[in-house]
Amino acid sequence: MTEIEPSPIPEAPGSIPIDWGATLAEHDHRLRIAVSSRLGERQAVEEVMQEVALAAVAQHAPLAESGKVGAWLRQIAIRQCLLYRRRRGRQFKLLDRFVRRGGGVTAERAAPDPLHWLIDIERDQNVRNALAGLPSRDVELLLLKYTEDWSYRQLAEHLGIAESALETRLHRARQRLRESLASRVDGKEGSA
Repeated sequence: MTEIEPSPIPEAPGSIPIDWGATLAEHDHRLRIAVSSRLGERQAVEEVMQEVALAAVAQHAPLAESGKVGAWLRQIAIRQCLLYRRRRGRQFKLLDRFVRRGGGVTAERAAPDPLHWLIDIERDQNVRNALAGLPSRDVELLLLKYTEDWSYRQLAEHLGIAESALETRLHRARQRLRESLASRVDGKEGSA
């Protein structure tokens, strides 16, 4: 009996062979920021990043330009975030139906933070809350610019847009954040 060797998967003409391990490692941090800005759950980031890696490796369309791998991976990450949120929504609906039928015990509310912790974290929480009210593309842009200190060129390449369009997006994102923070401060002063 002779052994048959598996035939290699033929590469499409014009495709570029990619070392996915190195490529995913190179773009890992940026992809994690894109994912976490859309999901807001730390535990979900790992799950979605695994799905991104699987989707990238299993891709069937050839990549003609290696310079666009980062933007392509970002699009996969965004799609995987949407799929994750859809799955979670279905799970929550099932759980909600189960609880409404009396099948489960609702969790009691956790005790509030002590007052001295509240004072220390109030500013950070206000910024987080303001960011949570912004569109996810604005959150990602602001995080990459101000926590990762990316240049306009790096951001434009990552998003696959022109630098002039990026400047406009960044200006609008900052303006939305300012307005969100101001409305939160005004709302607290009015209720005090």
